[in-house]
Amino acid sequence: MLVSRTQITVRYAETDMMGVVYHGNYLPWFEVGRTTLLKECGLPYTDLEKQGYYLPVLEVGCKYLRPARYDDTITIVTTLKEKPLLRIRLDYEVLRGEEKLVTGFTTHGFINKSGEPVRPPAIFTERMRELFAAK
Repeated sequence: MLVSRTQITVRYAETDMMGVVYHGNYLPWFEVGRTTLLKECGLPYTDLEKQGYYLPVLEVGCKYLRPARYDDTITIVTTLKEKPLLRIRLDYEVLRGEEKLVTGFTTHGFINKSGEPVRPPAIFTERMRELFAAK
């Protein structure tokens, strides 16, 4: 299992008139968590793109428990529980301190520049094998 933690401060533009984060803004935060986790694993998303690989979202889910508010410092905890094969499922928790605000997940598949489904690049597969063997 791989885990990454990313802190952000809620910006005013991410909230509604009541200072509550708009529900759709959690999805970009999931993306921040995902790209941070990949970077920490030595697989920056920009490198995958340069090699001609993309990871579109195939499925997304989100459960809202409590609202985040303007100027909150939140932590996005991103977890990759299983070694990915053809698809990658990431789980997320958005926390304010110890308080859980949102849980969610995204599932991604690999495609090439033409938009066709492909297997992950060898460098990705090998790195995941190394990381999951070390756990």
